[in-house]
Amino acid sequence: MSKVHIIGGGLAGCEAAWQLANRDILVNLYEMRPKISTPAHQTSNLAELVCSNSFRSDEVKANAVGILHEELRISNSIIMSVADKFKVPAGSALAVDRELFSNEITKLISSHPNIEIINEEITSIPNSWEHVIIATGPLTSEKLSNYMLNKSNNDSLYFFDAIAPIVYKESINMSVAWEQSRYDKIGPTGSVNDYINCPMTKDQYIKFVNDLIEADKTIFHEWEKETPYFDSCLPIEIIAKSGVETLRHGPMKPFGLNNIHKDKEEPYAVVQLRQDDMAGVLYNIVGFQTKIKYSTQTDIFSQIPGLENAKFARLGGIHRNTYINSPTLLNYDLSLINDRRIKFAGQITGVEGYVESTAIGLMAGLFMFNKISNKKDYKIPLTTAIGSLLNYITRKDEIKNFQPMNINFGLFESMDIKHIRKLPKRIRDKKKKELLSERALEDYRHWFNSFD
Repeated sequence: MSKVHIIGGGLAGCEAAWQLANRDILVNLYEMRPKISTPAHQTSNLAELVCSNSFRSDEVKANAVGILHEELRISNSIIMSVADKFKVPAGSALAVDRELFSNEITKLISSHPNIEIINEEITSIPNSWEHVIIATGPLTSEKLSNYMLNKSNNDSLYFFDAIAPIVYKESINMSVAWEQSRYDKIGPTGSVNDYINCPMTKDQYIKFVNDLIEADKTIFHEWEKETPYFDSCLPIEIIAKSGVETLRHGPMKPFGLNNIHKDKEEPYAVVQLRQDDMAGVLYNIVGFQTKIKYSTQTDIFSQIPGLENAKFARLGGIHRNTYINSPTLLNYDLSLINDRRIKFAGQITGVEGYVESTAIGLMAGLFMFNKISNKKDYKIPLTTAIGSLLNYITRKDEIKNFQPMNINFGLFESMDIKHIRKLPKRIRDKKKKELLSERALEDYRHWFNSFD
């Protein structure tokens, strides 16, 4: 009987293993933790969420990420199923209790009769392995990275990723802070108070921005100095350097929030905190990923009104992430061009985000099943979120600077909107997203049903 060797027990590896195992394919899932640790992981669990507890927007009719969520649900994704089970209040976003989430994934994968978990580091692919999925994620070990470099004769690309701090809710001063979702938007739980907001005056904000810019930073190794940041996860101090007002129109925007302690006036700037666990004990500071040294972080973040006496469960951090030049290295079925035994999955392929990584893990599993079953791979329509994302990382047009990408409507196949062009712009844009969503889900259901 064919056996698939999956390297990496993150979101993509677990999703690929689950899809294969549920189709009666035997899987060896290799995870080097806890024997060998990484700079960012804190537990030995599978599918540990390192950077954030948010899967981002769950609005299926208004957001490309929401469409991707729904396509994964249609696919019987283990990651989405468990995320839905352990979601926490986060407005219109899907955020989870990260500990309960990874505990449940570990339990389900460990107990599946077709999956064997092997805790050891894989540094090369044995010639005897016929079916391999590399889903080692952005924290791929140095030895395996070197093996891939030698195998592909092509440079891997690197970028830095940063982690936001987490505080204990009990230490937040609620006589200064208040609970409210932006524009009082109703979240999945029916609440309009899914975020804790800490207000700043103009003087407080400007001092805070200046302190961020002047803060003592982490010192990089020589080999790290030319490594770029990923644009969607810039450290807070790097954003601050781009202009004094940038943060105020980014993670610290005050718009749609009204301070209940000041006659509901709109503050000059706001720091938001989002629930990180189902018990409501931990809150992460939204958008505050940073590479500032720990001792300096506590000094600066305690300036935030409401966080004067904050107790930190985790401070911000930074680590190097790895991804491959997928368009030049991979076939459409995610197999390595010069070694079709090997498929790649997840964030290492150049997708960015939890659900994007999960989606490519899903596809690696489905494509591997087709290979073992001698079935043909039918391309997923570019009208779908998963199809457009897969196309982005495997397209063969000239690519001068391949960069990690989140799912977005710009990747979808264009749509004729002549019949709604005369509508007011705001209404037209909303209607277009609804039409894109309807088309995507209809096309994806048809593709997935024909697959199974």
